[in-house]
Amino acid sequence: MILVYTPKIANRIKYVVSLMLGNVLGLEWRLTNDKDEFVSFRGPKINYSKSSLKKDELHIPANGFLLERGVHYFLPETVHRGKLPLLFPVPKAKHDIPFDLFAATFYLVSRYEEYLPHKKDVHGRFEASESFAYKNNFLNQAVVNHYAEMIKSLLKKKHPGYRFPSKGFSFIPTYDIDIAFAYKGRSLFRNVLGMLRSIGNIDYRSLLQRCRVLLGQEKDPFDTYDEQLSLYKKSGIKAYYFFLCGDYGPYDKNLAFFSRELFTVIKKLGDYAHIGIHPSYRSNEEEGMLKTELTRLSGILKYDVQCSRQHYLRLSMPHTYQNLLKHDITCDFTMGYASQPGFRASICSPYPFYDLETEKETPLTIVPFALMDGTLRDYLRLTPEGSMPVIDELIREVERVNGTFVTLWHNDSLGDAGEWRGWKETYLKMYWMATEKASKAKK
Repeated sequence: MILVYTPKIANRIKYVVSLMLGNVLGLEWRLTNDKDEFVSFRGPKINYSKSSLKKDELHIPANGFLLERGVHYFLPETVHRGKLPLLFPVPKAKHDIPFDLFAATFYLVSRYEEYLPHKKDVHGRFEASESFAYKNNFLNQAVVNHYAEMIKSLLKKKHPGYRFPSKGFSFIPTYDIDIAFAYKGRSLFRNVLGMLRSIGNIDYRSLLQRCRVLLGQEKDPFDTYDEQLSLYKKSGIKAYYFFLCGDYGPYDKNLAFFSRELFTVIKKLGDYAHIGIHPSYRSNEEEGMLKTELTRLSGILKYDVQCSRQHYLRLSMPHTYQNLLKHDITCDFTMGYASQPGFRASICSPYPFYDLETEKETPLTIVPFALMDGTLRDYLRLTPEGSMPVIDELIREVERVNGTFVTLWHNDSLGDAGEWRGWKETYLKMYWMATEKASKAKK
């Protein structure tokens, strides 16, 4: 067990100690404000205060940030040790760790900056380019995990006989099903409208394809589910699928929730994967929409849905998470950017959401993702081949810190046709690269 001393036990301190020692490092720990107990303790211990107490302790200097409540505008002072940013440095410190590591961790994972006034994009999202990590060139670093490894390394030096849990690289593939099928399962009206649009655009290729699919002569181009299931059967890695079950609208264009084809594919995937809700674009504005969509998906699955990822990654802190908690969602996969790959919260491990409005840790687990297909093609304008160095470096970064590599892909981008031609091969390279590393880590 690791004993952690702090003069005053506050919610923020308890949260960040639990996150770092428990969630990330998998250690048993206990927090105390009893100085005598701490000094007499013979095992590994961390002193989180302004001054040192004993030689065999790991001292993390506290600057007071974690004793505050609420938010106010400021930018943390930052220095660098090599490429690693150290937030809240302590001037002329002679400590084992020359910065307030716990304060830095809390600032990054709580998404403190997203509670403050900020510029939003056309979809009302916090932009990657507005983030502290992007502006300070560490968006592609899992900084919090590096901090955790720093704690582990220093504790090992002070207590070489202490046995630390073995944690290694893991991989979670996830898929957003915005539009289950390109042509199948659509109403007669939508198919006729689509045909007329193809004729108007002189796009006879898509017109012919639609007709062949509807006549059962060709597979729907968005129907890539068998290929995904074959990956699971070969790798044993259970994926997460997020289904859009909202009403039709400008940004919500999936099949109707009562479509037989949608029902069939949800039931089929549900036998082999985790199924979650993809709350619609409109659900962020219209009260009650999320409950309706959850009821629809739960009705198909015959069990309560507990996981989610916001459509268009529309995440507004803390209101989106508060709404999910109100509807008994226990884990969310939205934490990431559409426009940039990397680590939005500077972490590549699942962790609990801390609500800065209520100053409490919540039961909601945040599972951050590092990479989305549309980011590579639509935002970075990369080719399938040109995206591999980006993918490779993200995987290596997660591997360096024994984290969890989470990817976001779509069923249509695996169709290997049209604008997505060539991307299926890239996905498979990434999938098997990550799978191999995860397999080695288990041995």
